[in-house]
Amino acid sequence: MSRNLADLASVPTEPIPLSVLTGFLGSGKTTFLSRVLAVPDLRDTAVIVSEFGAIALDHLLLEAAVDDVLELPNGCTCCAVHQGLADSFYRLLRARQAIAGRPPFRRIALETSGLADPGPVLYTLSADAFLEASLRLDRVVTTVDAVIGSETLEQYPEAAAQAAVADFLLITKTDLSPVPDALVQRLASLNTTAPIVDASDADAGAILFGGSPKALPRPRLSATVAHAHGIYALSVRLQRPMTRLGFAMALGGLARDHGEKLLRVKGVVEFADRPGGPAAIHAVQHALYPPRWLERWPDADRISRLVFVVRDLEPDEILRRFAAGEPARITSPAGGT
Repeated sequence: MSRNLADLASVPTEPIPLSVLTGFLGSGKTTFLSRVLAVPDLRDTAVIVSEFGAIALDHLLLEAAVDDVLELPNGCTCCAVHQGLADSFYRLLRARQAIAGRPPFRRIALETSGLADPGPVLYTLSADAFLEASLRLDRVVTTVDAVIGSETLEQYPEAAAQAAVADFLLITKTDLSPVPDALVQRLASLNTTAPIVDASDADAGAILFGGSPKALPRPRLSATVAHAHGIYALSVRLQRPMTRLGFAMALGGLARDHGEKLLRVKGVVEFADRPGGPAAIHAVQHALYPPRWLERWPDADRISRLVFVVRDLEPDEILRRFAAGEPARITSPAGGT
């Protein structure tokens, strides 16, 4: 689909919140999304399903997105744009003001396919100027099957990656099986910050569209333990403020040299040359999102901290890049949970 100046001129006044619902095949994504869309206050939600096929729901806009990943000339598919997905976003945003008798949608839910690696999906949002200006990532919610979730995480790297990048981990099918302690422990070590929630007890709308958290939850004890498929999370505290340039060079260099191994980076960081409030940091693979400046610290700690979700990347390589900030691993909750 062609891009033109008219698209850039039609950027929404405020970026539209986008939440990503991911999870392995059969883990209950569509069932949970149906619960979300049944909430009256969320009827002004547009939906993109990253599989062919559409459902006739008269209060929704539905798009079918191509699920293929384009391969870049250098052979790297980790940072390739989902062209079909990008085109669906374009069609959706272009049509936002054009549908007679229906108010514009106020948020978007993207349900990925069960085999999707979430990295390229998130990268799509920053790989296009129009999409980057028009959309704001709200949160990533990953569904995990209570019955076979542990086995799935062990066998499929896609499932482990989906769990590792989540802002919320939603355990489904608890009506068929109690939640195994081993599954909870597995998820807690694979993702050091995401709350683990029983889908049957969850407020579906608040889980999927709760607002992007400005503060990182406290990391758990197993912050740097390696896991299946080489995926682990490293939580880091910066003991000395870095300059914006120094931080950009550190994170940018890491993304340049090891982008395919960076599943997700989240953080709240204070800069030495920018007083008045910290910035919320977000990166996915080779893509660095612009910082979101916060008026004040989201908690009383005033500690610059980052969480790196990576695959097959040594912690020392990350720490070395941020040496100017005197990085220290966070290996236990500081000041409570």
